[in-house]
Amino acid sequence: MTDLSLDAEQLDRYSRHIIMDDVGPEGQKRLLDADVLCIGAGGLGSPVIQYLAAAGVGTLGIADDDVVERSNLQRQVIHGDPDVGRPKVDSARDFVERQNPDVEVRTHETRVTADNVEDLLAEYDLVVDGSDNFATRYLVNDACTLAGVPFAHGAILRFEGQVTTFEANEGGPCYRCLFPEAPEPGTVPDCATAGVLGVLPGTVGCIQATEAVKLVLDYGETLDGRMIFYDAADMTFQEIRVEPRPDCPVCGDGGIESVHDVAYESTCAI
Repeated sequence: MTDLSLDAEQLDRYSRHIIMDDVGPEGQKRLLDADVLCIGAGGLGSPVIQYLAAAGVGTLGIADDDVVERSNLQRQVIHGDPDVGRPKVDSARDFVERQNPDVEVRTHETRVTADNVEDLLAEYDLVVDGSDNFATRYLVNDACTLAGVPFAHGAILRFEGQVTTFEANEGGPCYRCLFPEAPEPGTVPDCATAGVLGVLPGTVGCIQATEAVKLVLDYGETLDGRMIFYDAADMTFQEIRVEPRPDCPVCGDGGIESVHDVAYESTCAI
C-alpha cells in the first residue's frame, strides 16, 4: 500500500475498489494517474463527470462552450438552479471539487474544432464524447482515430440511446465505418426540438463512464466492435456488430491524414 502512495483517506474513500481482486490498490493507482477528457458537460457529460470523479480519475478535462440553462436541469444532474447562466465548465468544476478533492479538473471553455482538437487530445489518455451534434461527433472520431486515442461514444434522443467504444486499434472500426457521413442538416431532430427523457442520459452516460474505467484498468471487454441501442420505453437493449470497412474514409486504406481534410460544418463529408 505504501509503495502505491495511497494515503489513509484514499484507502477509506476507495475501499470498495481496493478490496476487489480485479481492481485492488494497483488499479486504483492507475485511475488516480489517468487523464480523461470529457467533451460536453450536459446530459451525457453529467453522469460521466460524476462517476469518473467519484472513481478517482486523477485528471479530468471538461470541454464545453455552453452556459447552464434552466431547461438543462431536468437531466444535467451536476448543475443546479444557482448555476443558471454560468459556464457549464465552471459549474462542473465546482461539482467535482465538492465531490472528490483528489481530482484535478482542467476546464476548456471552448467549442471543440478542427483547429484545437489535436492540442486537446495531446493532454489525455482517452476521451468520452458526450457532445450533442454531428459535427463534434465526427470530429472526435476522426481526431481520435488518427491519433490512436480510444474514445467512448454516446447519443440520446427522446426514449432512445446508443453507446459504443472505439479503442482506435489498428484494424479496428471507427464511427465512420458505421456512419460514413452525417445526415443532411435539419433531417434529424435534436433534443431541443424532439425532447429527451430526463433519466435517459444517466443510463447511457453511466455505460460510457464504465467503458472509460475499464479502459484505464485494462480490464474486461469493451464495446469496441459493438454498438448497443437502448430503448427506455420498452426497456430493451439491442446489440449490433461494427465491422471495420476497408474503404472507410478515416481508418481504411487511403484514408485522410488530417481533420483539416473534412468540412465539419455541413455533412462532415470527406
